[in-house]
Amino acid sequence: MTAVLQAPSQERRAVLSRRIRLLAAATITYNVIEAVAALWAGGVADSSALIGFGLDSVIEVTSALALSWQFSAKDPERREHLTLRIIAISFFALAAFVAVDAVRSLTGGGEAQHSTPGIVIAALSLAIMPVLSWAQRRAGRELGSRTAVADSKQTLLCTYLSAVLLVGLVLNSALGWWWADAGAALVIAGIAIREGINAWRGDVCCTVPGAGANHAADDDDCCAGCGTDAKPAPASIALGQGPEGR
Repeated sequence: MTAVLQAPSQERRAVLSRRIRLLAAATITYNVIEAVAALWAGGVADSSALIGFGLDSVIEVTSALALSWQFSAKDPERREHLTLRIIAISFFALAAFVAVDAVRSLTGGGEAQHSTPGIVIAALSLAIMPVLSWAQRRAGRELGSRTAVADSKQTLLCTYLSAVLLVGLVLNSALGWWWADAGAALVIAGIAIREGINAWRGDVCCTVPGAGANHAADDDDCCAGCGTDAKPAPASIALGQGPEGR
């Protein structure tokens, strides 16, 4: 049996665009609060990881603002190229800061003190950010928006950083392993560079118009087959099972 994925109607596109703007606004609001709290807690505890996490929130706000700017236009597609560039640059800035901060910490730049507020901030972000990322990715896939999917990856990367920060703060408090989060942060920096390159090239997977409405699986497995030459899929795609379904 052949299933046909149709591009969303004009009315549905308007609904999805409004949803993406609302999700971007929610992301901005939360990250502004998170940035202030993390920078304050980082200053109190002399924690470079917490300060870095707060600055990452600032970068996430930049990415979400770029997405909001794109979808405030009557024709968001006309602003997609520039928005992808802004999101890519935010990835590179995040990778650069995380890498420099991690190296500084590993080379004896300072040892953070125990921070209960930092642990609470990291735990909250670990619970909230995946939900925002999933909702934005789903809407972006159905609309066929590469920028919405790219920004959802920025939000997902913030989730990874939340996990790294939480583990690092807990290990530092419980065992005195000050170097734990710095080592993991270098891995996150590598991921950020990869995603930045993909956003710069426009190689964002899972942007098939209508996919969010017709696919039950909304995880990242759909991106497994995407390479550096991935292109946006056409508006209508016939999916068959074997030669007989083509």
